[in-house]
Amino acid sequence: MDKKGQDFNSRPFLLNGIIAAMQPYIIGIRFNQIGKIYHFNSSDFPEIKVGEHVIVDTARGDHLGEVVQIPETTPKNNKGGWKKVIRRATPRDLLLSQTWKAKETEALIDCREIASKMKLPVVKIIKADFNFDGSHLSYLYSHEGDEKINLNKLRNAMQKHFQNTKVEMRQIGPRDVAKIIGGLGACGIEKRCCTKFLTDFSPISIKMAKAQGISLAPSEITGMCGRLRCCLIYEYEAYAKARKTLPKRKKRVVTPKGEGRVIDLNPLTETVIVQLDDEVRGARHHFHRDEIEPWNEREALRRKAENPCNGDCEKKKDEQEK
Repeated sequence: MDKKGQDFNSRPFLLNGIIAAMQPYIIGIRFNQIGKIYHFNSSDFPEIKVGEHVIVDTARGDHLGEVVQIPETTPKNNKGGWKKVIRRATPRDLLLSQTWKAKETEALIDCREIASKMKLPVVKIIKADFNFDGSHLSYLYSHEGDEKINLNKLRNAMQKHFQNTKVEMRQIGPRDVAKIIGGLGACGIEKRCCTKFLTDFSPISIKMAKAQGISLAPSEITGMCGRLRCCLIYEYEAYAKARKTLPKRKKRVVTPKGEGRVIDLNPLTETVIVQLDDEVRGARHHFHRDEIEPWNEREALRRKAENPCNGDCEKKKDEQEK
């Protein structure tokens, strides 16, 4: 106890409470049904719950979003800090949002017609996206090629068409285009993964296909977007982990039926296919991981058995070096 009668042991708990009170109240918000989750500071509205709709400040004006997440721990802060929740959405906000969403198709058609009259380079206007109150309109477009394209003329024309709305042109990638358009997946699935449940795109590399033994033919690994299929990452870690416990192709191994060379692997079943030395070419045998032994380890044991050193290996080695 100190002079004021406070228990020293209670101070850490008091300090933790003060630190917790200083932490911002962060919530996760989604603007589209299958969209990325963005975090906002809701310290002014700590009673907000999952499922509620809020109005938040973004780089593209005020937007209406749904609260889908309240992290138990404060997410890692980005350099610019978190934007704030402005207020709860009202029934009027929700009605306004539906009204402007209904106007997006007409706005998209208008933009495509004007772009066609201007005879712009190959540019595809994919989507028109109003914010909840119609004060901001984003035209999402795609353009094949590395060269930059200037759409200021088109933007100015659309700005005159929507005088009370701020208009911007925003380029998106092939994956985003496929997500917006939707349709069948390359594998025949009724709804593409990116449209059905993927909220973010992970980096995909060709090594993921190689690790799973998938044919590298473009038709086998390319999605409808023209990029490597997102599904290549789904089982990649399982295959990569399983491969670490199996010998590589062309490695010599010892099996219950004799020595041979590994010609193929099945990581998920932990089996290898071996061509035995004393059999005709084309004969194959399947062995589980526990049934085989690396040839180099067996050879080392054989040589040690033929030339034992009776525990004096290090001593003999030192004498030879002298």
